Amino acid sequence: MTDAEDRKPQSDEARSTFTPPSGVAAPADGESSTTSEFALPEGLAVPKTTGTESETTSEFAVPDGLGVAPPQPHEAEGSAFTVPSTYSAKQPPAAFTPPSGIPLVSLTRDVPWQDRMRTMLRMPVTERPAPELVQRHDEAGPAVPRVLDLTLRIGELLLAGGEGAEDVEAAMFAVCRSYGLDRCEPNVTFTLLSISHQPSLVDDPVTASRTVRRRSPDYTRLAAVYRLVDDLSDDETHVSLEEAYGRLAEIRRNRHPYPGWVLTGASGLLAGAASVLVGGNYLVFVAAAIGAMLGDRLAWLCAGRGLPEFYQFTVAAMPPAAIGVALTLAHADVKASAVITGGLFALLPGRALVAGVQDGLTGFYITASARLLEVLYFFVGIVAGVLTVLYFGVQLGAKLNPDAALGVSERPLWQIGASMLLSLTFAVLLQQERSTVAMVTLNGGVAWVVYGAMHYAGDISPVASTAVAAGVVGLFGQLLSRYRFASALPYTTAAIGPLLPGSATYFGLLGIAQNEVDSGLVYLTQAVALAMAIAIGVNLGSEISRMFLRIGSAEKRRAAKRTRGF
Repeated sequence: MTDAEDRKPQSDEARSTFTPPSGVAAPADGESSTTSEFALPEGLAVPKTTGTESETTSEFAVPDGLGVAPPQPHEAEGSAFTVPSTYSAKQPPAAFTPPSGIPLVSLTRDVPWQDRMRTMLRMPVTERPAPELVQRHDEAGPAVPRVLDLTLRIGELLLAGGEGAEDVEAAMFAVCRSYGLDRCEPNVTFTLLSISHQPSLVDDPVTASRTVRRRSPDYTRLAAVYRLVDDLSDDETHVSLEEAYGRLAEIRRNRHPYPGWVLTGASGLLAGAASVLVGGNYLVFVAAAIGAMLGDRLAWLCAGRGLPEFYQFTVAAMPPAAIGVALTLAHADVKASAVITGGLFALLPGRALVAGVQDGLTGFYITASARLLEVLYFFVGIVAGVLTVLYFGVQLGAKLNPDAALGVSERPLWQIGASMLLSLTFAVLLQQERSTVAMVTLNGGVAWVVYGAMHYAGDISPVASTAVAAGVVGLFGQLLSRYRFASALPYTTAAIGPLLPGSATYFGLLGIAQNEVDSGLVYLTQAVALAMAIAIGVNLGSEISRMFLRIGSAEKRRAAKRTRGF
């Protein structure tokens, strides 16, 4: 055996993993053979801590025993929530400017507060401009909990009235900024509102929330809340917290502008106008009105008994369908389909549908899902009520003709008048202010003229015609709301009434009741497409008006304030 073979280890275990490779000098006998990754390199001086220096230490300080002088005994352990020693509220360090610069934000004062607040809400918190103190308070500053409570109460009324989630957040943000609260983050869902305020990066945040349990489509109350927010956002109208609470309590106590019997009559007129819109005559108008009023009274009775809205819609859908089936069994020379369609027009949840699609298009997906689910439940309730009556009618021998949908007569003047009457009665059912009823009635007539010109005269598909007409409604509604510095809902929701897919819904249900499932599903699919076209058209028209048009300047707004006595 040679000398090289004598030096070669017999196995891998004979070599230690800590043995230095060949050519590397071994450490001295007095030194440790292992080193730490926290050890400082040779030649690097470490400053010694003294009692006069800051008592805070860094989380990245070198541990004891690694060649660094230990901290003094009186030094406190550093915390992630401890204010840095270099920070001073009176002399803060210079802000860091990124190489690409900070984008310039243009927020002019000659646009409505809704647009300014919406623009800031879509910005990161660090890039929002400082709040402009509009409402005066004492030197101690605003009472933060009371401001947040006022903000939540205002948001509750807006959300309960049917306003979209983005507009509710904009109103809440405007209230907070009017009282000088910066770093506010409102959050709106279908049933819960919350808002968080953090004075600075080193202060504890304040968070409050409120639950919305009841909803009622009262657009008069909605307009009053918008006027309150408008006054709070105005730099010439100073409203204290006490005055704001007083006005809010007065808004809550206000009675509805229309009594119950007027609402019942409006429901009947709406159904009668819808029946004329789809080809009915005088007898059909009366029959549809009677059926809708009976359904409205039954729904009020169920509401008084505490039944959920699902059963209220189910019961309200039965009388118009029953009257249509009874006229068919009596062999009366009327269009029973027009009677039932008119009753459905008074029940279709167009308001909730538009709000749900609008929330989805603006990024509030949770709220949009909840609203659309609510619409689905209401629609299922209507389907259950109508299908029950139609099933028994078919069993009794009623000859209901699904092909009657193709025989709608074109009567432009009658249809325009019926569409305007439908919009007017829809506005009454939504409890709108009397000053807005005329404008929304005109808007509904314009919508039907656009739809009729495209569908009947231009032979364009009903979905495309409905989308364009709804876009006109959204555009005009947004212009009117900007001119009045109010919400756009009172000017758009009632105007889309003539465009609702009542006839497609009825013939879809009739096909299912007569075991013609294929044709029924085709009509129901068309009804869904029309409903989506309405909602998307309204939202698109509103966005177009916000992007390209500026209605209302600061001078006109101040003049209007002075005219109203403010």
